[in-house]
Amino acid sequence: MTIDSKNLVVEFYEKYNNRDVEGAMAYIGETYIQHNPWVADGPDAFRRFVTFLRDNFPDGRNEVKRVIADGDLVALHVHSVRVPGEEGRAIVDIFRTENGKIVEHWDVVQPIPREIYPPINDNGYF
Repeated sequence: MTIDSKNLVVEFYEKYNNRDVEGAMAYIGETYIQHNPWVADGPDAFRRFVTFLRDNFPDGRNEVKRVIADGDLVALHVHSVRVPGEEGRAIVDIFRTENGKIVEHWDVVQPIPREIYPPINDNGYF
């Protein structure tokens, strides 16, 4: 049975979010193109990145607020908190899938400030 791109990425992200390195790796293709300048290309670089998060931010969590899918592209709108009690970051992760694996990743990261003087609206980040 073939899994659609949206469900594939959501399942992968749950493994990633739980710092399940090998569980997340099962979703990564042999070719993995990374557009985040702080992470190298390839599955081994992804493994090192998730291991770094697990070892340095064991209580960090990402809450997926929205999932948007268009063919082989899936975007997640995420509230990421590495250290409980901090405001965290608003992230948009974009994944490209191919043959049932994640093969490419982009992200946009925006820190959530503790206070905004004054907020222009009351809509929030999510």
